[in-house]
Amino acid sequence: MKKFRVLWLIVAAILLITACGGGGEKTTAPDDKKTEDAGKSGDTIKVGGLAPLTGDVAIYGVTATNGVKLAFEEINANGGILGKQVEYVVYDEKGDPTEAVTAYNRLVDEGIVALIGDVTSKPTLAVAEVAKNDGIPMITPTGTQKNITEGKENVFRTCYIDPFQGVILAKLAQKDLNAKTVAIISNTSDDYSQGVKNTFVEEAKKLGLEVVADEFYTVDDTDFKSQLTKMVALKPDVLVISDYYKYVALISAQAKEVGLESKLIGPDGWDGVLETLDKSNMDAVQDALFTNHFSVKDTAEKVKNFVDAYKAKYNESPSAFAALGYDTAYVLKQAMESAGSVDKKAVVDAIKAIEFEGVTGKFKYDEENNPIKAVTVMKIDNGEYVFYSVEE
Repeated sequence: MKKFRVLWLIVAAILLITACGGGGEKTTAPDDKKTEDAGKSGDTIKVGGLAPLTGDVAIYGVTATNGVKLAFEEINANGGILGKQVEYVVYDEKGDPTEAVTAYNRLVDEGIVALIGDVTSKPTLAVAEVAKNDGIPMITPTGTQKNITEGKENVFRTCYIDPFQGVILAKLAQKDLNAKTVAIISNTSDDYSQGVKNTFVEEAKKLGLEVVADEFYTVDDTDFKSQLTKMVALKPDVLVISDYYKYVALISAQAKEVGLESKLIGPDGWDGVLETLDKSNMDAVQDALFTNHFSVKDTAEKVKNFVDAYKAKYNESPSAFAALGYDTAYVLKQAMESAGSVDKKAVVDAIKAIEFEGVTGKFKYDEENNPIKAVTVMKIDNGEYVFYSVEE
């Protein structure tokens, strides 16, 4: 009788654990793995994700992941992919390339059929170098560094590349801001920052703009007054800050402090600067222009539906990274359905041939797996992001 009672308790415990495991997607992290199951039957399509969910660039990883999660929730609610529910497993790589590769290998061991990620360029490149040998379909929503996809048949991106941003910024300086002289400040420790900077300088010279200053700093720097003070005397019409939002917030505030009056422009890494700047310094970025991937003010039905759904779920407006994450999940869905299977080679071929229309625009892929798409330009006005133009 005692043995029977013990056995019954064990069975009951197993049933209780199983009952608690149902639900939607699965979101996990290396040190904090949740135990939700994607499908009640276990007959699921497992998709891996990588993102910096903690650390200095977490704002990008969290919002990109939110976009992916929202898309897969919609997809699952509408029957899934190929009649199966999607199980989405995302690991926090903290913005570190080594952690990203470790997490990727773990996802592969767990049986993913495709990867969405990574988010920032350096970890994405590290993972892409490994993934190309596995042949697994990999799409980074937001990795803009040019060489991420080069020579890798199975690696794609949803965003445009850094050199394209540099070209667009130089054209904006000349055409929209009537600049004759330009200055640039960039982070020599960051490939993204250097990729935008190099192309901007090259294109600016082609357009006849005089580059009067090409200043730099490194990853640990927080005081940029020396470089900015030099620029005050040179009076450049435009200053390009080629970096992510945390540096942009510091540099723009210090530019205001030293009296630099140049118009400010920059790449998509600016997204998030208003959330980082102290309210007393909002005027430091007044009228600044930056390239981006989408606008919440877009009135297209597809975009409006996404923005409304995102706000309802997360109680905030979606960033461009969220929009790119959302589109990436739907790119994968369309490709798998076109392929009629989740076979790695078939899905890669289907992505390569895709003609996609999402909330970040219409695109298809070029020979290097980069989307051919337009660039949205945003303006900062009275502490808000405002749609400015679309450039091609």
